[in-house]
Amino acid sequence: MSTVREVVSDAAVGVGVAEKPEDLSVIHKPGCAAAIWWRQPLPEFQHWIAKLKPEQLPRARMILRPDGVRAAVAEVCEASGTPPSVERQRFVDDVAALADIFAGLMKVTWLRLRLDVVTTNACRKFHIDAVTARLVCTYRGTGTQYGISTDGDDPKRVFTVPAGAPILLRGTLWPETPKSGLLHRSPPIEGTGETRLLLVLDPVTDPEDEI
Repeated sequence: MSTVREVVSDAAVGVGVAEKPEDLSVIHKPGCAAAIWWRQPLPEFQHWIAKLKPEQLPRARMILRPDGVRAAVAEVCEASGTPPSVERQRFVDDVAALADIFAGLMKVTWLRLRLDVVTTNACRKFHIDAVTARLVCTYRGTGTQYGISTDGDDPKRVFTVPAGAPILLRGTLWPETPKSGLLHRSPPIEGTGETRLLLVLDPVTDPEDEI
C-alpha cells in the first residue's frame, strides 16, 4: 500500500491535497476527483479512541442542519456510553467543524450524517457513491482506500488515507465529463479484530425527499 503523501505527488491520480480546511475547495477544480485534508491526529486523541470498547463508540444516522450537528453528536455520544472527557468533546467539535466545512463547500443547508462502527468487510468492493459528493473521515482504524480504474476493474495501485484525515470524494451525480475513474472502498478488515469508526457526510438538498 502507498501513503497519501505518495499519491498526492502523482498528478495523474487527480487527487488534491489540502494543508488547511479551506483548501478543500480544490474539489471544484476540473479533473480533481477527490481532495484530502492532510492533518495529523493528536496522539492523545488516538490513544483515547483506540482504548474505547466497540460498544462505547457512537453510532448515528440522521439528517440535520449543520448548526445542529454539535448538539446531536453530543447526545449520540451520551446515549452510546462514550465516556465524558476532553477527548470526547474534541471529537464532537471536530465532527461539527467538518459538517460546517462540507456544507459550505457543497452550498447546502442540510446534511445526512452517519457515524458507522465497522468490524466487517463493509463496502469492500471498489465503487463510486451515488451522491454529488461525500466526506469520509476515519477516526479509528484503517482509512478509506482508493485508486484509479482505467478499465472498470479494481485499481492496480491502491492508496490508504490515514486515520484522522478527511477525504472528499466526487460521486456519480457530480457533473463531470469525462469521469475520472477514481474508485474507493472500505478496507477489508474482517477477521482481524479491528474496529473502525468513521464519519460520513452527504449533501441534502431537500430533507423531505429523503424520507
